[in-house]
Amino acid sequence: MDLFEKIASNRGPLGSHSHYAHGYFTFPKLEGEIKPRMIFRGKEVLTWSLNNYLGLANHPEVRQADIDGATEFGMALPMGARIMSGNSNLHEQLENELAEFVMKPDCLLLNFGYQGVVSIIDALVGRHDVIVYDAESHACIIDGVRLHQGKRFVYTHNDMESLEKQLQRATRLTAETGGGILVITEGVFGMSGNMGDLKGVLAMKEKYEFRLFVDDAHGFGTMGQTGAGTGEEQGVQDGIDLYFSTFAKSMASIGAFVAGPESVIEYLRYNMRSQIFAKSLPMPLVVGALKRLELLRTQPELKDNLWTIVRALQSGLREKGFNLGTTKSPVTPVFLNGEIPDATQITFDLRENHGIFCSIVVYPVVPKGVIMLRLIPTAVHTLEDVRETITAFEAVAEKLDKGLYSKNTVSV
Repeated sequence: MDLFEKIASNRGPLGSHSHYAHGYFTFPKLEGEIKPRMIFRGKEVLTWSLNNYLGLANHPEVRQADIDGATEFGMALPMGARIMSGNSNLHEQLENELAEFVMKPDCLLLNFGYQGVVSIIDALVGRHDVIVYDAESHACIIDGVRLHQGKRFVYTHNDMESLEKQLQRATRLTAETGGGILVITEGVFGMSGNMGDLKGVLAMKEKYEFRLFVDDAHGFGTMGQTGAGTGEEQGVQDGIDLYFSTFAKSMASIGAFVAGPESVIEYLRYNMRSQIFAKSLPMPLVVGALKRLELLRTQPELKDNLWTIVRALQSGLREKGFNLGTTKSPVTPVFLNGEIPDATQITFDLRENHGIFCSIVVYPVVPKGVIMLRLIPTAVHTLEDVRETITAFEAVAEKLDKGLYSKNTVSV
C-alpha cells in the first residue's frame, strides 16, 4: 500500500473527527489579549482553557521585559547551538537562578518542554537500563520511553503496590544487565489534576536502587510555599533526583529546564542531542524568563490570587454535586456521564448560549461514556467569573440529565 493512501484511510482517533471538529472543537482560534475574556468566532467568551496560571502573559512588567529584550537583541541572537556559538551570560544567569529557586545544585536551560523530556530520557538511559513509569504520564514521557532501547515497565497510576512490583522486576533484570533504573512520574498530572505520590515513590528507595525524574510542568509556580513545585508541596524536593518544568504554564512563555546534581546536568549539557543540534533559545525569551522568575519570587500574591480562584471554583462546583475526581491542584476536571454526541452539544451550548470556553476531553483520553470538561483557573480570573461558570454548568447538567443533548434540541 502507498504510504499516503494508508494515511487517507486511517486519520487516527482524533483526525477521524476533523471533518466537523476543525476550527470549533479542535484548532479553535481565541483572539485578542490573553485574559479571562477573549473573542471566539466573533463573540466574547469567558475562557478557562489557558495555562496562564499566574496571569503573567499580560503582566505589565513581563510585557515590557519582552519588548525590551526584542528591542535590544532581536530574535536572532544568539546564533547557533549553545555548545558551538549560542551561549551567553544571560542564559547562564537564568540557569543559576532557576537552580536556586527549585533548590537544586545545577540547571540546564532547554528550548522546549516536550522535546526536552524526550531528549532527557534518551540521554539518560541505555539499552541495559530499565525505565519504570506512571501509567498516566504525559505524552512527552510516553514518547521518550518508546525511544528507549531497553526494557520499560509501567505501573498503575499512583499505585505504590504496583510500582513495587515493577521495581522488583526491574531490579532482577538490571542485576543481569548491569544497568540502572529510572522511575518517571509527574508532579501534577495535567488531566486529572492530582499530584504524583512523590512521597510514596521516594519511600521505595529504602528497598530499591533507582533515580527519580519528575516532570512538574503544572506544579512549578503553582505548588509549594514558594512556588518551587510539587516536591516542595510534599516536603520531598531534596529527594527528587532530576526536576523538570516548562515555561509554557506558570511562566507563560516558551522554554524549559531540568535541574539536579552538577555532574548529571553537565552530562546532559554535553549529551542531549535536542540541545546540541538545535539553535539556542533566543535572547528575548531568556530576558523575559528572567523577569517572570523574578515575579514568581517577589510577588507571592500571584499564587495567592490563583488559589483564591481555585478554591472558590472547586468548592463551588463540588457543592453543586459535580464530580471533580481527585484533583489537588489548580487543574479542575469536571466529569460527566455521556457520549461523544453529548459532548459536542454540551460544548456548543456552553460556548454559544453561556459564553463559556473550556476544553472538552472524550475517549480515548478518558473512558467511553465519560465526558471531561477541563477548567484552568488563573490568578486573573474573578469570583464573578467563578459564579457565572458554576451557574452555566448547573444549566448544562440539568439538560444532560433530561437527555436534551442526545435529542439535539440545543440551539443558539
